[in-house]
Amino acid sequence: MKRVAIVYGGWSSEREVSLSSGRQMAAAARESGQYDVVEIDATRELANQILDAKPDVILNGLHGPWGEDGCVQGVFEILGIPYSHSGVAASAVAMDKRKSKAVYAQNGIEIAADVKVTREFAAKEHPLPPPYVIKPIAEGSSFGVVMVRKGANAPADILMSDSWVYGDNLMAEEYIPGREITVGVMGDRALCVTEITTLREFYDFDAKYESGGSRHVVPADLPGRVTQAVMDAALKAHQALGCRGVTRSDFRYDDEKDRLVILETNTQPGMTPTSLVPEQAAHLGISFVELVSWMIEDASCPR
Repeated sequence: MKRVAIVYGGWSSEREVSLSSGRQMAAAARESGQYDVVEIDATRELANQILDAKPDVILNGLHGPWGEDGCVQGVFEILGIPYSHSGVAASAVAMDKRKSKAVYAQNGIEIAADVKVTREFAAKEHPLPPPYVIKPIAEGSSFGVVMVRKGANAPADILMSDSWVYGDNLMAEEYIPGREITVGVMGDRALCVTEITTLREFYDFDAKYESGGSRHVVPADLPGRVTQAVMDAALKAHQALGCRGVTRSDFRYDDEKDRLVILETNTQPGMTPTSLVPEQAAHLGISFVELVSWMIEDASCPR
């Protein structure tokens, strides 16, 4: 029986989400009856934790910095153990919002205008005409995202508060009005399109992970040509970045201007009870157990 190490937790800002993802995947892998499952809550001694576990395969359930940006993927490759999801280079580029946007643009996928800014500069003056969005360049789950509304007299003062923990290198990006939509990709297949609605100011961390924080419409009620365009764009983004396994790309669609803009590609999409990719897979008749088993069997490692 194949021994599978589910690596989750870690120490990034997305630890709690990762714990939920990892435990859900571990339960599904056990339910399949195909695997000997060991769970690893990642520490900075992760290499030793993995060596002690002696797995045949690693199912990566980490999210955010260190787990999703190529760092831990490098550890897996040094150890020579097949692992799920994207490799070192694809993970690193996808995690960097500006680098990934350069790849999208080179491959004909429309992006929002942006400028790189320091936290100090963005707190003193508007880097773009409002409305715009301030984002950390390499965070996930909407951590550190700040919306500056149209007509705002001053930049966001939260950027210089003592509670800010998302670094000094930020991106100011034009705000794209319209609908929040997302597409999961599984190998070489775009799954379907989900529209996300929320009563919150925007699709932030609480909207993503709190029960009732958002509503997912699967499949999204969009014109057929738009549905096809966003599915094609998600698969193109996955391939252009060099991703493998499962990813999820997020978009905004402006109905009035008929404008489809990609925001980012998640190389370690959530696997929690409210997560989008498992929902899309289920819509297509792929159970969560089957999805997790597919990710395990899809694992690989360059030699």
